[in-house]
Amino acid sequence: MNKAWQAFADHVRLSVRLTPNGGRDAIDGLEAGSDGECYLKARVSVAPEKGKANKALIALLSKSLGVPKSMFALVSGDTARKKILRIEGEPEDLIRRLCAVAESD
Repeated sequence: MNKAWQAFADHVRLSVRLTPNGGRDAIDGLEAGSDGECYLKARVSVAPEKGKANKALIALLSKSLGVPKSMFALVSGDTARKKILRIEGEPEDLIRRLCAVAESD
């Protein structure tokens, strides 16, 4: 299975499939979509109105990865379930943290 992230010189791009109104805030591991792409599955308890679910996703990932919220940027998927996030930082360290979070579901 492909990984849900791509490493660049100073950041990582992360593909996420978000479920708003998911009852709780959680990361549910990795999933391969029907298009063959891999996503990190996440759920948040808030509704997808006025960007609240996106903010909750960034807060969840920030806490889970131990990375400040200011290091995250939404690249695409503002109103879609499938999103791409940019996480600033050292790629090797970020990938190690992502692997730990993805496998702990």
